Amino acid sequence: MAQSGRFQLSVRVLAVLASEPDAMHTSAAIAEALKESAVMVRRTFLLLHKAGLIEQKKGPHGGAKLTIPAKQIGLGDVFEATAGDWLSIEDKAVSVWIKKVRADAVKAMNEHSLAGVVKRLKKTK
Repeated sequence: MAQSGRFQLSVRVLAVLASEPDAMHTSAAIAEALKESAVMVRRTFLLLHKAGLIEQKKGPHGGAKLTIPAKQIGLGDVFEATAGDWLSIEDKAVSVWIKKVRADAVKAMNEHSLAGVVKRLKKTK
């Protein structure tokens, strides 16, 4: 899946988790709610868990939930969790400049929180 797809699915998954922050949500339930593949939701869980945005629990009462409140999760944090290697450029001068551009973009994205996304989603329903 391309970066934009991973980012979009991650935001949507986190929005579901933020809607009931104290409940554990299974990948199957989220996949059904979002009309997505459970496999893709589980892969998204792995990225978000590795970034420290969600906690996971196995077993019959398992699933995932946010580790921090939605208002403290910036969209830049989600981007960083899903981005991987953004661009690989051999020219050192250009590479340094691209890293700065990425850092600026992440900072700007972090001005918008997951809570804001959830609020906007509720307004559109």
